Amino acid sequence: MKTPRKAYIKSVGRFLPERRLTNKDFEKMVDTTDEWIVTRTGIRERRILEPGLGNSYMATRAAKECLERAGVAPETVDAIIVATVTPDMFFPSTACLVQRDIGAKKAWGFDLSAGCSGFVFGLATAAQFVESGRYERVLVIGSDVMSTIIDYTDRNTCVLFGDAAGAVLVETCPEEGFGILDFILHCDGSGEPYLHMKAGGSRKPASIETVQNREHYVYQEGRPVFKVAVSEMAAVTEAIIRKNGLQGEDVAFLLPHQANLRIIQACAERAGIPMEKVVVNIDRYGNTTAATIPLCLYEIINEEKRVKKGDYLVMSAFGAGFTWGSILIKWWEQ
Repeated sequence: MKTPRKAYIKSVGRFLPERRLTNKDFEKMVDTTDEWIVTRTGIRERRILEPGLGNSYMATRAAKECLERAGVAPETVDAIIVATVTPDMFFPSTACLVQRDIGAKKAWGFDLSAGCSGFVFGLATAAQFVESGRYERVLVIGSDVMSTIIDYTDRNTCVLFGDAAGAVLVETCPEEGFGILDFILHCDGSGEPYLHMKAGGSRKPASIETVQNREHYVYQEGRPVFKVAVSEMAAVTEAIIRKNGLQGEDVAFLLPHQANLRIIQACAERAGIPMEKVVVNIDRYGNTTAATIPLCLYEIINEEKRVKKGDYLVMSAFGAGFTWGSILIKWWEQ
């Protein structure tokens, strides 16, 4: 019997805007302090994209680095998935713009909206495309320009978010027993009232009133979101590990969505994973929504080179919708 093919991550790229917005900067903008922000979120600074460049600017550059690291020509890419809630425009999709700008002449693509879980959803989707045998190479990009939908007069939300993009190339794993082994995904629309954008869609189109009422920014009720995020992200992390016959000590690295340091700590504790195995960069980048997990992966793969063949990696996220999920990877590299 032929062993089913498994997808794996061949390479990782990223893009970080140059501008840094620090907690000290926020002390001049809203009623807050560096100590208050760090204590409650773990964030010290975040990156902000220059106005007018748009999401595709970041996504394209992350994709180009990803392909360069893989030694792969853009013309050989079959599909592009861009996980985002901040597209350049409603249509065409950001994936179309990336396809054009990187020269992926034969690729098709689409945007995937799952909030902060977008990269996890996109990676699971790409794995299915590859494992079915339909496609050989799929780019998955998590990219968000959250600074464009943040109300910088709202001290409860403006300090949380930053801009960035991360990209991975998904192909068929050359060796059995490695690659993207499993995933668990969830959504629950009852979370809509607690985390959404009030206007700008078909239910409430843009108008003078919606702009004056500041309804085109992220709306979040922090306490209920925090409570569900801690519970569900921790539960799905534990579930993916137990489902595959593993224990917390078997996991080499947990790559959690970077929304809040306390959520990350609670998630790791429930899964039995010590914090020294948890990748944390929220202090430097804040919550970059769909980009947080690929940014974490980039650091341990390309910069720190801490991952070795056979290591188990768990990616876990929670986002608007509500959406949440985990992916288990057994790392392969030559």
